[in-house]
Formats: sequence, structure tokens, C-alpha cells
Amino acid sequence: MTSPAPATGALSETATGPVVEVRTLRKSYPGPRGAGRKVAVEDVSFSVAPGEIFGILGPNGAGKTTTVECLAGLRTADAGQVRILGTDPQQHPEAIKDVVGVQLQEAELSPRITVREAMRLFASFYEDPADPDELLALLDLVAQRDVRFSRLSGGQKQRLSIALALVGRPRVAILDELTTGLDPAARRATWDLIERVRDSGVTILLVTHFMDEAERLCDRLVIIDHGRVVAEGTPAELIEQVDAERTVVLRLAAEDVTRAVAALDGLPEVSGVAAAGRRVEVTGSRRVLFAVVQALAAHDVVPDDVATTARTLEDVFVHHTGRPYEEPAADAITKGARS
Repeated sequence: MTSPAPATGALSETATGPVVEVRTLRKSYPGPRGAGRKVAVEDVSFSVAPGEIFGILGPNGAGKTTTVECLAGLRTADAGQVRILGTDPQQHPEAIKDVVGVQLQEAELSPRITVREAMRLFASFYEDPADPDELLALLDLVAQRDVRFSRLSGGQKQRLSIALALVGRPRVAILDELTTGLDPAARRATWDLIERVRDSGVTILLVTHFMDEAERLCDRLVIIDHGRVVAEGTPAELIEQVDAERTVVLRLAAEDVTRAVAALDGLPEVSGVAAAGRRVEVTGSRRVLFAVVQALAAHDVVPDDVATTARTLEDVFVHHTGRPYEEPAADAITKGARS
């Protein structure tokens, strides 16, 4: 039998139970011009274990930001339950203030404030803050201590946002669309940083619409679409569930294509063979690569190149929703479109 959640604002100190719990969360907003209410989140449930990087993945408008804003106590849910360390953040926001750090997608600072001033200001909000200088060193911002916010690059602003989210020594960090608008090099550097933060003992709730980011960083995740959870698990588990068929792509000498197709077509492990020029694509069961190699060797066909195409979280999204996953264009990303 499950113990009831604390009725007061006291935080749970258990190290084994979930750090974050969301059960049948629902949130709606008034529609335009009296058109009824627009449901942003409908029946969302998940839990986060201590020390995880847990992802909330989905396209813009899926309900990701609304979900974490309810968790952070910034919005009031219409129905359902949310718990952080056993406490309802909407009923007792004061109880989670010092244990939850939040980096929101649309957060901005005064353009004239320096990095050092921002860190000292945010540190003053807490009884026992982290050392601002140590955080700046961790986040590679020492050289920018006296730089005004308006003069920082996109990557530096993102790192500062993380530093401000961590200055209160949180046990949980909510990071919303952290790499939005960053170039590839800055994104990879930010990924490394997130892993270092997790390794320091902070549980991370990562909101993202980037498939590669979720696949690289997340221990577990939920995929949300139209306000509902459509899939949950580790990236590997989710991909494995839809990866019943494998694809092998061969590049052959022109004179070997016909013999290769004849050798492969009709094998029990092969469901399809398609040739285009020197390229032959073979689909089949999970043993299709082994079958292809054996069949080609038996017919003395040596390919110039052999490659397998890996499934991704995008395939998982397509499997569960029946439509392609569309990441927003770069200009939309940099404008910080809400999700």
C-alpha cells in the first residue's frame, strides 16, 4: 500500500523514492474570444528517480513547458497531482524554493547587469547559497565575470542561466529548452555541462524538442504530443520497441548489382531488396545483416561499402503518432517559441 503524500510542506528525505512525481496532470487555458478552453496538458504522468537526467521530449506546443511550470509552482494545475520530494509545490511553494533550481526558456536579465552582479543577486535569495565563484569556474564563465548580460554570447547566456539555477544548491534542476538557438559547438559544450551537473548529485528534468539531445543525455524520458504522454522509457528501450525491422545499405561494383539482388531476394530474413544504380538497400529481420553477408560471400560478391541505418527517437514518435516529427526552424527557435 502506498503511503500518502505529506500533508504539510515538509520535504521527504528518502533517497530511494521518486524525486519528482506527476500523476494525471491536466491544465487548460481560456481560448481566444470566448472560444472555450484550450487544453495544454491532458493526463500526463511520470516519475523521476534520484540522480537521473529525465527528459520531456516533444514538438513545440506539446505541453512540455506547461508541465514543468506546474511542477515549479508557477502555474496551477486544473487536475492531477505533482510532487517534488514528496511535497506539492503548488500548495507549498515555500518548501521547494531552496531545493529546486529553474532555468526557463524565456528568462531574461537586465542588459546592464554583469555576470558577477547577477550571481551575487541570486545568491542573496538563499540562506546557504553555493559559492558564486566556484559556479562560474564550473561553468567556464570566470573570464566573463565583469561582462554585462547584453554582451554575452548565446552559449554564455545559457551557461549563466544554469549557474543561476544552481546557486541555491538545488537537489532538482528544471532546464527548459536549454540549447535553443545555440550553434552545434555550443550545444555539445552545454551537453557536457549538463552531465557534469548531474554527476555532482543534482537530479535534472530536461525539457527539449531536439531528438538528438534527448537521445544523448536522457537516462529516461517521456515523449509528449498534444498534451499526452505517447511513450516512456529509456531511449534504447523506446527505439528497441519499434525496431522490429533493420536496413542494410550496400554499395557495389556496377557489374555485381544484379547478382547481389538475385542472391538476397527471397532469403527468409529479407523482406525487401531495392536497387538504384550501385546502391542496394535491403530490409529484413534483426538478423538481416548476418544473412546478407553470408549470401554475398556464397556468391563471391564483395561490396565496396556496407552500412546499417539506425533507428532514432524520431522513428518512435512516428510510430506512436503516425506523423513525422518536425523540429522548428532556426529563426523560430531563437525567438523562444513556447512549448
